[in-house]
Amino acid sequence: MKILVTGSKGQLGSKIKDLSVDFQSFSFSFTDLDELDITNFNSVLDFFKFEKPDIVINCAAYTAVDKAEDDYENAFKINALGPENLAKACNVHNSKFIHISTDYVFDGKEREKPYLESDFTSPQSVYGSTKLEGENLVLKNLQDAIIVRTAWLYSEYGHNFVKTMLNLAQSRTELSVVNDQVGSPTYAGDLAQAILQISMQYFEENYWKSGVYHFSNLGKCTWFEFAKEIFTIKNINIKVNPVTSEEFPSKVKRPKYSVLDKEKIITTYKIDVPDWRDSLKIVLEKL
Repeated sequence: MKILVTGSKGQLGSKIKDLSVDFQSFSFSFTDLDELDITNFNSVLDFFKFEKPDIVINCAAYTAVDKAEDDYENAFKINALGPENLAKACNVHNSKFIHISTDYVFDGKEREKPYLESDFTSPQSVYGSTKLEGENLVLKNLQDAIIVRTAWLYSEYGHNFVKTMLNLAQSRTELSVVNDQVGSPTYAGDLAQAILQISMQYFEENYWKSGVYHFSNLGKCTWFEFAKEIFTIKNINIKVNPVTSEEFPSKVKRPKYSVLDKEKIITTYKIDVPDWRDSLKIVLEKL
């Protein structure tokens, strides 16, 4: 069975590549923009004719949240048009499709209850709105697609909060970190494992339940608490001050609440979801 992974040089794509050695039943094809331009439908169709993938995992995304505010055209191409092209090609070639989305499809206003997949979407940014458009276009063109929303992604690869904190700690004795945004730090390796488990269940049992799912690690914290845990695990002595979002002005208002309810993916696919602190320890051993 062949699996095509797009956006393979990002955090999630890199972790799928790492884990692919444990899934010998699959033949993997890893692509990024330089090998496959998902915004060009003819290029996608030609690629599918050659590769003939059984499952497509789309990790490609325009994730520069602030930059997207002044770059709607490119954000739309990558976050909406690209997924639409992949969904159409999957439809033509009878391929299964797993598309990755984000908590930014919600308004993130302060609340107490984790977001369900069925909750009302109300993106507050170009990034969030183009990702939601991508979701809608995928499901419009391929009703049996799987969409997995995630949040607060980090790993040993790429640019992320964990690596930023460790880098800043090398040159500073004191840091200020936002303490009024709540979410669930999510290790890209855990998300990659979940996606590959879904793929394996399709391969072994022909088990495929389409729809929207949420995946993040268990538990919740603020960015301040996340930073404190990073430094505690690494035994780094640094003063961390809790501050409000207003003290870090940006073009995009970050969600105050990003906790996602994972019950659907846990019960449907029997996915084991680790606590965020346990996964953080694993990553920090590598950094």
